[in-house]
Amino acid sequence: MAAFGIATGGGNWFSALALGVTFLKCLLIPTYHSTDFEVHRNWLAITHSLPISQWYYEATSEWTLDYPPFFAWFEYALSHVAKYFDQEMLNVHNLNYSSSRTLLFQRFSVIFTDALFVYAVHECCKCIDGNKAGKELTEKPKFILSVLLLWNFGLLIVDHIHFQYNGFLFGLMLLSIARLFQKRHMEGAFLFAVLLHFKHIYLYVAPAYGIYLLRSYCFTANKPDGSIRWSSFSFLRLISLGLMVFLVSALSLGPFLALPSIFCLWFKPQGPKGFLRSLILCALSSFMFGWHVHEKAILLAVLPMSLLSVGKAGDASIFLILTTTGHYSLFPLLFTAPELPIKILLMLLFTIYSISSLKTLFRKEKPLFNWMETFYLLGLGPLEVFCEFVFPFTSRKLKYPFIPLFLTSVYCAVGITYAWFKLYVSVLTDPPVGKTKKQ
Repeated sequence: MAAFGIATGGGNWFSALALGVTFLKCLLIPTYHSTDFEVHRNWLAITHSLPISQWYYEATSEWTLDYPPFFAWFEYALSHVAKYFDQEMLNVHNLNYSSSRTLLFQRFSVIFTDALFVYAVHECCKCIDGNKAGKELTEKPKFILSVLLLWNFGLLIVDHIHFQYNGFLFGLMLLSIARLFQKRHMEGAFLFAVLLHFKHIYLYVAPAYGIYLLRSYCFTANKPDGSIRWSSFSFLRLISLGLMVFLVSALSLGPFLALPSIFCLWFKPQGPKGFLRSLILCALSSFMFGWHVHEKAILLAVLPMSLLSVGKAGDASIFLILTTTGHYSLFPLLFTAPELPIKILLMLLFTIYSISSLKTLFRKEKPLFNWMETFYLLGLGPLEVFCEFVFPFTSRKLKYPFIPLFLTSVYCAVGITYAWFKLYVSVLTDPPVGKTKKQ
């Protein structure tokens, strides 16, 4: 804490936060890891040992390469560092291979590539109004946002315990969002196009990008009432975007529930923040249709929602409900006993900080939760006690082993659906931005 005080006093508080969470990630290296660890080891072996023509056809392992080409090249680049740690991990026929050096390499590769995420968070902080709240550093929106993103509980357990490379992928997405806030539309579009070729799950939010770029970049001006000025259309800008990004129609990219928010981007523009709300709704709508196919996709909504949480009390309330229930829904991913205290402690620390900091930031406004929301969130405590400490010792465990997962899924579905609904209402009811000219 003393070192943190010195760092913050000298204006290096962001570096202190980044270094602190990096140290925590290093402490998590020996923890449990999922089958995704073997998935990525196998992809290292495939891209290192085989010619490009065989990357997507190699099937010695059940964990075939099924990510887009940029991620394959990413694994290829990592493999040329991995060979200096343990050459055996790069043998395609060494199924389920593991060694201490392999563990260290793969864990540190995630930590190292998180540097892009750290940079993206720093850029997002530049887009936040820094004049709000008190004089204390810990009460300023930029500091709160930095903690909410850098120390995000879900990202920590999914990447640095469960094992994946979401950090640098979300870094690309957040950096893309920051560039759109900064009116650097072409850079934002380029970064998102690159992201799509790393992981196809980001197609969920492509409709929000497509409509926003068309409305805010290809059309260069609005009428005084905020509606579109059709004569301002720039065919040159559309061509320049088309050369960089290939977008699929909104109907083919996601569930129909995402469409009203996309229409609002066009007919009732609300600037970059309106784009961000629609992006989150696209992510949430798609997630709700495939929860148990890809439960980790909740982070695709939680992390962008962090940017809105420090701007308005209403958004902060939605963020806290979404992030608390969304993070708790990830608990079943870490099912071994040694990780139980780790996941509970990390989530408690992140949740307590999130609630206390945002309450302080918006202390002059109405409470962030009503009685019903408070009661619901407090209910997560008894649910965890029952699932982890009561049910395992009952006679029904052998006959109904799915009960804890069932209860967790249903309970969290209520909170996530509620947050989705509240955010949708805000998108549909907030007034449009009445600018007459875009920059």
